[in-house]
Amino acid sequence: MIEKFKRYTLILFVLSISNYMMGQHENLYSEKSFISQSDTLQYRIMLPKDFDESKQYPVVLFLHGAGERGNNNKAQLVHGSKLFASEKNRVDFPAIVIFPQCPKNSFWASTKVDRTKKPIKFEFPLHAKPTKPMELVMQLMDSMLSKPYVNKHQLYVGGLSMGGMGTFEIIYRKPALFAAAFSICGAGNPEATKAYAKTTPLWIFHGANDDVVNPQSSVDMVTGILKNGGKPNFTLYAKDNHNSWDSAFAEPELLSWLFSNIKH
Repeated sequence: MIEKFKRYTLILFVLSISNYMMGQHENLYSEKSFISQSDTLQYRIMLPKDFDESKQYPVVLFLHGAGERGNNNKAQLVHGSKLFASEKNRVDFPAIVIFPQCPKNSFWASTKVDRTKKPIKFEFPLHAKPTKPMELVMQLMDSMLSKPYVNKHQLYVGGLSMGGMGTFEIIYRKPALFAAAFSICGAGNPEATKAYAKTTPLWIFHGANDDVVNPQSSVDMVTGILKNGGKPNFTLYAKDNHNSWDSAFAEPELLSWLFSNIKH
C-alpha cells in the first residue's frame, strides 16, 4: 500500500511539474481579441524578449488544426507554441508570434469536406469567398502592418492540418504579404499555386502514413508549385501518420530557414 501511495504521489508530482512547465510557456502568450464590426477573433500573441517599440521585429502567424478549434483562447497553443517560446529560439529568432483561434464548426480555408472517406476528402473551390475566420485573420495581419515595430519584410505564416490548409489559402489570397511559409500535413488547390509559386518560399511537410489528410495532397501542391516556377522544400516522413508536426517541429533548420527569407 505504501509503495502504491509513493508511486501515485510521484505520478501526481510529475503531472504537476509538466502542467507547470506547459503553463510557463503558455503564459508568454498574452490573450487578445481582434474585433471587426460585430465579429471577434480571439488570439494569443508573444512579444520578443526585452521588447522595444523603437525596434522592428519579424511577425510569425501560426494557424492551428481542427482539434484546437473553440472559444477558450487557449487550445490553439497545444501544438507549436512551445517551439517559438523556447529560451534559445527567443534569443536566436526574436519575433512577434501570433496564434489565432478558429471557432468550432468553421475552417481557415474555404473547403468542401467529405468525412465518409478515409483519408478525409477535401475540395478547395478556387474562387470561393474566404471564411469569416480567414477574413478576420487577414484583417488582423493588415492591422499589424500599421505598427511601427513590425518589420514588413519579415512576415511569416505556418500551420498544421487544417492550419496547413489555411496557410496555402492565406498566401493565395495575400501573395505579396509573406516572406515565407510552411505547411504541415495540409492540403489545397494546386491551381492556386500560380499566385504565389514564384513569390513565397515554402517548406511543405507530410507523413507518408497519414490516414486523415492524404499525403498525396501535399505532393499535388508541390507539383503545382514546381509547374508554376516555384522551388519548394518538401519533406515526406516515411514512418509518420497525421502527427508529422512532431517531426517538423524537431527539424533543426526550420526556424533558421524561415527567418532567412526576407521579402524585398
